Amino acid sequence: MTLSITFLGHSGFVLSDGTHTVALDPFLTGNPVAQHKPADIHCQWIALTHGHGDHLGDSAAIARANRATVLANYEICEFLGSQGCQTDPGNTGGQIKTDFGFVAFTPAFHSSSVEGRYLGQPGGLIVNMGGLTFYHCGDTAIFSDMKLIGEIYRPDIAAIPIGDRYTMGPDLASRAADMIRPRWAIPIHYKTFPGLAQSAAGFKPSIATVKELQPGETWQAS
Repeated sequence: MTLSITFLGHSGFVLSDGTHTVALDPFLTGNPVAQHKPADIHCQWIALTHGHGDHLGDSAAIARANRATVLANYEICEFLGSQGCQTDPGNTGGQIKTDFGFVAFTPAFHSSSVEGRYLGQPGGLIVNMGGLTFYHCGDTAIFSDMKLIGEIYRPDIAAIPIGDRYTMGPDLASRAADMIRPRWAIPIHYKTFPGLAQSAAGFKPSIATVKELQPGETWQAS
């Protein structure tokens, strides 16, 4: 089977199996590298790693426009539910079965809030769709349980932050990829703003093949 992966820039994606579509961390408004506008996104689900503005992004507008269901932690779902969005909450260690497969919530080491409001623990996402498993690490430091996550879910693809300052830099991200052991590793959370790493040149996992996507680019993974 095939999974269509569109990179929205920064840490955002749209995943589709041809029938079902889920948007991950759709930060478009205010994203200087984004090639899409919120009205361009058509999906049945939105899944979110944490509550920072560069990940929560345009979720509310996209959810309302598409009548999409938001899959996220309890606090984010409460926040977006108050804005008229349909939500289906989960939390770290849990899994939500969907029409396309499942979304599971993994740990991440970061923070999570918007405009001073606490939005629960940050996390990562495991999306099983189109016969493949996609691990979005979220914003995170390297941590040893990435090896365990890799062993449990055996992701084909891992989207790994490499931008440094707020997350891992390229060196630590390379080590994280070696623990997760995906077939492909997509670098994320870099180049968007001046304070982040501006190149993926230092991201060199010893196992996974690096798949660097440009904002707006779609890759058919199989």
